[in-house]
Amino acid sequence: MARESERVVLLRRKLGARLQLARSTAGLTQSQLATAAFRDRTTVAHIEKGRLRADDGFWATADQMCGTDGALLTAYTELQALQATEELRQREAVLAEAQAQLDRLNSLDPTSERTGTEERGLARLDMALADDRHIGAALEWLDRAAGWVPGAARRAVASRFASVDVGQLRDLAVHRGSVTQRQVAEVLRNYYNGQFDSYGTYGVTVDGDATVGTSVVTRPDWLDLGCVLSPETDRLRCSASLSAPAVRLDKQSADRAVDRLAETLAIGTRLIDLPLYWLAELDISDGKVAGRLGVTHFAHFGLTLDLLEGELLGAIASGSSELPLRDKYLPDMASVVDFSRRLCVGGMVALCAIARPSGPHSDADYLILAQRRSDHVVNGARRMAVIPRGFHQPLADYREDARIGDTVLREMEEELFGRDDVDNTRGDQRSADPMHPSRLSEPMTWLLDHADRLRIECTGIGLNTVNGNYDLACLIVIEDEQFWARFGGLIEANWESSSLHRYSSRDPESIADLITDEAWTVEGPFALAQGLRRLTVIGGNRVDLPNITWSLT
Repeated sequence: MARESERVVLLRRKLGARLQLARSTAGLTQSQLATAAFRDRTTVAHIEKGRLRADDGFWATADQMCGTDGALLTAYTELQALQATEELRQREAVLAEAQAQLDRLNSLDPTSERTGTEERGLARLDMALADDRHIGAALEWLDRAAGWVPGAARRAVASRFASVDVGQLRDLAVHRGSVTQRQVAEVLRNYYNGQFDSYGTYGVTVDGDATVGTSVVTRPDWLDLGCVLSPETDRLRCSASLSAPAVRLDKQSADRAVDRLAETLAIGTRLIDLPLYWLAELDISDGKVAGRLGVTHFAHFGLTLDLLEGELLGAIASGSSELPLRDKYLPDMASVVDFSRRLCVGGMVALCAIARPSGPHSDADYLILAQRRSDHVVNGARRMAVIPRGFHQPLADYREDARIGDTVLREMEEELFGRDDVDNTRGDQRSADPMHPSRLSEPMTWLLDHADRLRIECTGIGLNTVNGNYDLACLIVIEDEQFWARFGGLIEANWESSSLHRYSSRDPESIADLITDEAWTVEGPFALAQGLRRLTVIGGNRVDLPNITWSLT
């Protein structure tokens, strides 16, 4: 099925909003309409938000039940006509581009200097670039960072792209996927070799027995913060005057960047060159998280420090000790903790706990969510992770969006409540205020209606030695147990997840097993342990968690 154009997506949302207004005016509930249309209430809720398609039978029933005299059915017919036109236009464009590339390939001169692999690679790359401006931006960045003439990166990537063996890459991904979080932590602990000033590597002990090492470097005053995020305490600020630390790629690091782009195109993973906040200064004191952030773009990170994770997993999987990129970008503990002198991007990783009343599952508790990452993500594919999580990055307002809490709310909307319009990987962000109250999902609107329904805290901050990122560990607590009954059926992960898993805060054995699972992403155990420790303090009778202690080594 062709990807829907922005015009179709917008019209579908308008039709959903029109349905919601007509239903409310007619005095119908979502459940009543769902029964009449042989759907469930959750499906109607998604249709009204423009997230799900519905057939003409549904719209005919809705039109009759809402008494709109054919207006809803006519609007649906107009949507279908527009969609058919757009899909035809997309197919014609694809066919025209394919024909143009075929004509170019057939016209190649086999006796010219640039023959075979490079020309065919350029033809394939041009076809890919027609649909992916982000790769084009990354190529331009690579030319500048490597000191190449404009267009050199395009030719280098084309040559590599033409010879990529996708099957071999997928086999390599499976091989790397067998590396456990414990192995990663052990190799990095040995590489960075001990404490530095007040910093150490974070480790967790569960019930005084099972130990879990991590790749996170932190310090005591960055842990167990219990910082409820508010305008008074959430004080990270963006400074437009800050320029990201410059980088010059040598031949080896440039070659690895070329490989990254070619392999990304070949496999079809998403590399989106969006703005990211990088950390320049950090001040944690007086119950506040403060500091200065600059702005860079993903290409800067994705073609430098982000390569360290793949290099590390490959080395562990093959039994090698060679880590040339790490030796260049993050060679010792001093370079890890001196984040202001290097590129240090990062994000929010949150444990989500939702209050539930007593029932078949247990006494009153918190439902705790975890996810299995999908194959479509660049890093952490098929690994366990907390949810939501995401890069700390601006949407529309670089200064306001610098607050940690803004990223938490945005990721809740995207990863839990199905709002793909705040997912920048889906396309350009054209809304003046993506988080305006009029655009919020029904669950988020309900949560924000009363201040005591939702609690968001920063529980800890660390620097991840896997790729030098800052990790903002957070805890999301939905305190009102009505939420799960009303909206539990609407919680659905987006494309970044392959599955969701839920746990009870009154099941200490399952929680202990979860903490010690070796399939976690690199930042997962840190955010999980910090969140659970805080939940033990504030959760009252809803929690019966294992004893979790931390240490720095």
